[in-house]
Amino acid sequence: MANLKAIRIRIASVKSTRQITAAMKMVAAAKLRKAQDKILMLRPYANKLHDVLMTVCSSFEDSGINTVYSRESSPGKILIVVITSNRGLCGAFNSNIIREARRVAAEEYADQNKNGNLNYITIGKKGYDTLRKQKFNIIAEFNDLLSDLTYDNVSGVAEKIISSFLSGESDRIVLIYNQFKNAAVQNLINEQFLPFVTSKGEGADKTPPDYLYEPGREEIIRELIPEYLKIHFYKAVLNSFVAEHGARMTAMHQATDNATTMIRDLTLQYNKARQANITGQILEVVSGAEALKG
Repeated sequence: MANLKAIRIRIASVKSTRQITAAMKMVAAAKLRKAQDKILMLRPYANKLHDVLMTVCSSFEDSGINTVYSRESSPGKILIVVITSNRGLCGAFNSNIIREARRVAAEEYADQNKNGNLNYITIGKKGYDTLRKQKFNIIAEFNDLLSDLTYDNVSGVAEKIISSFLSGESDRIVLIYNQFKNAAVQNLINEQFLPFVTSKGEGADKTPPDYLYEPGREEIIRELIPEYLKIHFYKAVLNSFVAEHGARMTAMHQATDNATTMIRDLTLQYNKARQANITGQILEVVSGAEALKG
C-alpha cells in the first residue's frame, strides 16, 4: 500500500496545480471576451468591403482584373505565412498549424521546397521556434506583433508581405492560421493570399447593378484591393489571436476537471491506505493482548 505521506504530498501538489489552471482559465476567458468583441466588430466591415470589391470586379465586361495584384504565373517561389501563438498551454492550437505547414512543404510544394524556393514568415514564437529547429527557410519573423495587436501594426507587416509579391520575390503567398469559430472549436485555414482571386461566390450569375463610378472602375479597384488585402490579413491575425484564447480557456478547463478527478481518486486511495493502516494497527494490538493472556 502506498505511503500515506507520499499520497498527501501528491494531493497537495495536484490541488496547487488545479488552482493555477483555474486561474489561467479565468484569465483566458476574460481575454477571449475582449478579443472576441474585436473580431465581431471587424467581420461586418471586412465582409462588406469584400462584397463591394467583388461587385466592382464583376462589372467588368472583359471578365478580368488586369492589375499587379492578380498577376498569374507559375508558382516558382512560394511564401507561406504561419500564424501561431507566443505561448503554449493551449492544447493542439500550435501543433495543428505546424503540422499543416510541414504537410504543405512535403505535398503541395515539394518541388519548390527541394529547389529552395519555399520561404516562410512566422507570426508567433511557437511556430518560429519549431520551424527554425526543423531547418525551414524562415526569411522573417514578427513575433512581437501579438504583444501589441493593432491594425496599424498589422497593416505594416501586410505591406511588407504584399511588396514581396509585387517585387517578384514571391509568386504566391499562402496564409496558414486558425480561424475562430467558438471557444472550443477552431478551423484550420490554408488559403491563398496573393495573387488576388475574384471569387464571386453565391450569386455570381446574377447581373451586377449598374453603378455610376467616380473616379473610374480601374482607379477604384487599385485603391480597394490593397485596402482589402490589409483588412483580410488583419482579420486572419485577429482570428488566430482570438482562437488562441479560446483554445487556452478550453485546455485549462479540461486540465482543471482532470485535476479534480485526480484529487478524488487520490483521496479515495489515501482513505483506503489509512483504513488498512489502522486495521493493521488494531490487529497488532489485539494480537499482543492475546499473547499476554497466553
